Order: sequence, then structure tokens, then C-alpha cells
Amino acid sequence: MGMGPTAMGSKIPNVLMHNWSPPCPSIIKKNYYSSVKREHSGRLASQSLVIETNVTGTAEDQSVARRLILLRHAKSSWEFPSLRDHDRPLSKAGQDDAIKVSQRLQQLGWIPQLILSSDAVRTRQTLEIMQQHVQGFLEAEVHFISSFYSVAAMDGQTAEHLQKAICKYSRDEILTVMCMGHNRGWEEAASMFTGAFIELKTCNAALLETTGKSWEEAFTAAGLGGWKLQGIVTPTSCT
Repeated sequence: MGMGPTAMGSKIPNVLMHNWSPPCPSIIKKNYYSSVKREHSGRLASQSLVIETNVTGTAEDQSVARRLILLRHAKSSWEFPSLRDHDRPLSKAGQDDAIKVSQRLQQLGWIPQLILSSDAVRTRQTLEIMQQHVQGFLEAEVHFISSFYSVAAMDGQTAEHLQKAICKYSRDEILTVMCMGHNRGWEEAASMFTGAFIELKTCNAALLETTGKSWEEAFTAAGLGGWKLQGIVTPTSCT
């Protein structure tokens, strides 16, 4: 199994020291003279008074990798022409593809902690199959967002819509988010985030990465074109 083909293409926080008081003169004198040493060459090493203060950093102070999976739903069925587009189920081939991609994402270590999905039947069923075969998908927090279905048909709006949804539902401790939806919006968003042309066929997952202390900071810092495309997982790349 391999990855599918890729496409073309702090502020430092102030440290506050509380309850500090200078050490007594006798300790300073002792530490000062013990720090003065002569090297083998006879040259005098630098003399300095060092007062060490333990500073404990927190997770919020660190810029960390944040990963975004943009997954288009698996192949749907046209067997029932009377159904609304929103209500079309997966085909048998689509069901098989969802299993392959979920297992490949698990092998790569790209398991989301948060899943935001269109509420269309084919995206719901894609997720259900992934949850049945990979425990990690079942353990993720899930939100179905009806606007994901409609925004995908609107030119140039999906990327901003996804950014707002991710910042709304995520928390700083969530490092991997998966958004499930439809074309043309999903491949358009992937292309805008990375600055490269990305094609997402059914059940293709674009793996994007950037850094930030929060999702808001990550989107602001990366902007459009600043996300790194780590790869594209496809059903055919999983065989």
C-alpha cells in the first residue's frame, strides 16, 4: 500500500518570576569562586555569576503540528433515481472503498480526534463504515453540519467555511481534524489551502499539515497556500 500521488505543488511569552528574592551574600561568593576555572592551556575561563531559575512551560506556549484531513465521500449509488441527491446511499464499490481508506489512514497514523461531516446520506454511510472497521474513528468526536452539503456547490466559499467550522468545534488539544464532504468544494478547498491543484475523486483524502498553538493561529499563520500537502490517500493506493 502506498500513498496516492501528491498534487503540484510567537510571540515568545513573557516569563513572570514571582516570589523571587536574592540569595544571601555568602552563597553568591561561594558560587562565584567555584565558577572560576583555568583551562589546560592556562587561559582563564570566563567568570560569571549564574542564578538559575526553574521556568515551567505549558502546552499552550508551544506551536504544534496540526493536521487536516479533507475526505470526499465514497462512491454513491444511482440505483434509485427518484431519491433526492442528498439521500443517495453508497454503492457496493463505495462501501469497499471506505473500508480501504479507513484502514490506510490508520496505518499512516492519521486518525482524527474531531470529525466534521456533511449530513448527506452518502457521507454519513462513509463514516459509519470507517467507524465499523477502525476503532479510532469511532472514538472521535463527531458533528454533522448541514451547510457542508450546500457550500460545496458554491464557488470559492468552501475553504473559508471549513476554517470557521473547525475553529468553532475544535479545541487546542485537538491536533487532527477530518472534514467530510463533497466536490467541487472539497478539492477546491484543498487546492486553496495548499496553493496547488488537487483532484479529489470519491473516497480520496487529502492530508494537510501546518503548525500553531491553536487552530485559529494555524489558519492565520498558514493563510491560503501555506498548508503542506503530506499526501493523498485513495482506494487504489490501498491495494
